[in-house]
Amino acid sequence: MFLGLRISILVLILALAGLLASAHPATPVAGPDRHTPERFTPDSARIRNSKARARNKRLYDSIESKTSRRAVPRMLYYLLFVKPVLDTTENGQFLDETRALMPFAGKTISGIEISRQEPFDENGNWLERTGNKLHMITREQVIRRDLLFEPGDEFDPQTIVRTKQLIRSRDYVSDIDIDVRPDSLDTTCVNLVIRTRDAWTITADGALHSEGRTMVALSDANILGTGNKLKFITNFNRQDFSYGGNMVEYEIPNVLGSFYTAAFNAGRSFYSSTLDLGIRKEFIRPTDYEIGLTYNDIKDKRYMIEQDTSLLVKERNLDAWGGYSHFLRRINASIYITGRYNYNRVSRRPEVGPRYNPALHDQDALLVGLGLYRENFYTANMIYGFGSREYLAAGFKAEAVAGYSWGEFSDDAYLGLSFEAGGFCSLGYVMGGATLGSYIEPGNGMWQRSAVDIDLRWFSNLFLLRRSRIRQFLAFNYTQGWNRWEGSDESIRFTRMNGLQALNEYAIGTNRMILNTETVLFSPYQPLGFRIAFFGFADFGLLGYSPNIFKNEFYTSFGLGVRLRNERLVFNTIQIRLGIAFGKNGPVDSEYVRLSNYTRVEPYRYRPTRPEIVEFE
Repeated sequence: MFLGLRISILVLILALAGLLASAHPATPVAGPDRHTPERFTPDSARIRNSKARARNKRLYDSIESKTSRRAVPRMLYYLLFVKPVLDTTENGQFLDETRALMPFAGKTISGIEISRQEPFDENGNWLERTGNKLHMITREQVIRRDLLFEPGDEFDPQTIVRTKQLIRSRDYVSDIDIDVRPDSLDTTCVNLVIRTRDAWTITADGALHSEGRTMVALSDANILGTGNKLKFITNFNRQDFSYGGNMVEYEIPNVLGSFYTAAFNAGRSFYSSTLDLGIRKEFIRPTDYEIGLTYNDIKDKRYMIEQDTSLLVKERNLDAWGGYSHFLRRINASIYITGRYNYNRVSRRPEVGPRYNPALHDQDALLVGLGLYRENFYTANMIYGFGSREYLAAGFKAEAVAGYSWGEFSDDAYLGLSFEAGGFCSLGYVMGGATLGSYIEPGNGMWQRSAVDIDLRWFSNLFLLRRSRIRQFLAFNYTQGWNRWEGSDESIRFTRMNGLQALNEYAIGTNRMILNTETVLFSPYQPLGFRIAFFGFADFGLLGYSPNIFKNEFYTSFGLGVRLRNERLVFNTIQIRLGIAFGKNGPVDSEYVRLSNYTRVEPYRYRPTRPEIVEFE
């Protein structure tokens, strides 16, 4: 089993090495037959698909026309048929949209027209029509404020694609398209027609916790069509219905078109309380700036991993950061510099000492980052979503972080290095990254609380199985710490992000290696507009304190499940999962059945953020 694990890791490393040896991501080409991975669709195939869609449309239009004359057939039609969801990505291809836009590069944008659509088809069933009536469509100025261009600007294909990615990332937009139309009166100008379709943004949520604690929430990600997000949470004890407190969250994603995001969270939940204020602007263009300021005052239970218990902690944190990037055309990449100041005070906490519970020490930290990055976007589908257009980043980021911290018991320097890269190759999409960081004692130069983290991820091209499509995913993570202290955050465990899906066993250490595999089958059937994906998984993990990773405890888990998703709805994907976990000596504590609101993993980004201490979790 260990041999198979090593072979899988070797395959990932070789694939990543092949990717990094290329200056630009390879463009997938079409396979020769239906048994090869599906990539770019040839023109002839697109013509055949277009004719088939036209025949199908005529058939279903005929059925709708004939059943609309009488009440009972009409009712049966609306029960059995729904309007098809447009597959905008030609059956899972990876598409570089900038290529199609290159003939317009350098022309002047003379006009911009906005066309907005409701979440559901206006001629759909009664549920869809009712949803449209209850929904307040996004205001035109909200779409315009996210545009990275305006009339009079020079047409740049990369800027158009970045704009589409930005708007598609908003919770209140389910899809966007930008049509480029040559100006009939001036051949040096073009007109843009921007079409957006809203997402249904009103949602309810709930959770059942131990000791009778219950949470119920109601939210709207598009208040009055402004794009602002409001969430109201109430808490009570389901055993005696005693009041547990309320929480309010409010976010403005683009304040007055400045690309600043403002957020406010406040309230309490039983023994917890939160006050969280912040405003930030991220890097968007290759030459740009970022800035941020957040303040939070939080009281909550924190999990103490070595004690396997949660204890109440109250802390205040002030974080301020900024940075600037400049695009270097000669190397087609941006150089950047960032800086950050962090102030943290813990007023209620468990016992601390010079080398005990360092995560709960009072400290001030100053960090500076310097690096180089490139990021371009490609269009795809059936990866993290279920058929809607997705924007995947290809590029790299190399960064060095240095800083100094003034702690409650000691002062230390910090040094960190990181590199990550990803893109498309003939095998699919490959991404890899490595981060190394350590505190350094100024007096003797000793490295303390050091950590290294390596991530490799890959997913295949789409494979056809009759009308269904299959994609294979692999993920590898290796995390090791040395010269760690004792207490909170000084050991690691299996987590939701880096762990085994069905494992519920308590295990900790300072050395962890994980291989996750998942096969996803996307069904062609869409009952009531819901897309269906079946998946099976096999996970393998090693965790312990031995420096030799293969001498640590071994765990594995297997299972299968189903995910349901309607891309027009803001609700998270519904997931039902069955699984079982094993250790060296047989079955261990497992999460046999899990029903959850599965939150899809967001695509990787390579743009810089504020300087960070390497995570050990």
